Amino acid sequence: MGRPAPQAARRPARAFARPQALAGRAPALDPLIHERVRLGIVSALAASDSLRFGELKSLLKTSDGNLSVHARKLEEAGYLACRKYFDGRMPATEFRLTAAGRRALERYLEHLEAVIRAARAR
Repeated sequence: MGRPAPQAARRPARAFARPQALAGRAPALDPLIHERVRLGIVSALAASDSLRFGELKSLLKTSDGNLSVHARKLEEAGYLACRKYFDGRMPATEFRLTAAGRRALERYLEHLEAVIRAARAR
């Protein structure tokens, strides 16, 4: 019989905040905004009055279908407004961030800033 393998040197256990411990201090991340493409849409629209479908697609480097699905979810939540019209004979779609969408983004960013502050304080 051989000797037991030596245990790997362990660092002292670090106290991690449990989700339950954070529940009273900060709201949960908004799952509608937290998804990468939707965060990109909301962030881009926060920096502009409005953007056309093609501009967002190019900016986010995503497909038509992917952008459509994510924009629809944000529109259904009331976070963005969609205007469809014709530019000459070509159909066009333009998006803008609503007041509710701007508030949701602000809450999301405040939550992330709180997480960053807490991480730096350790």
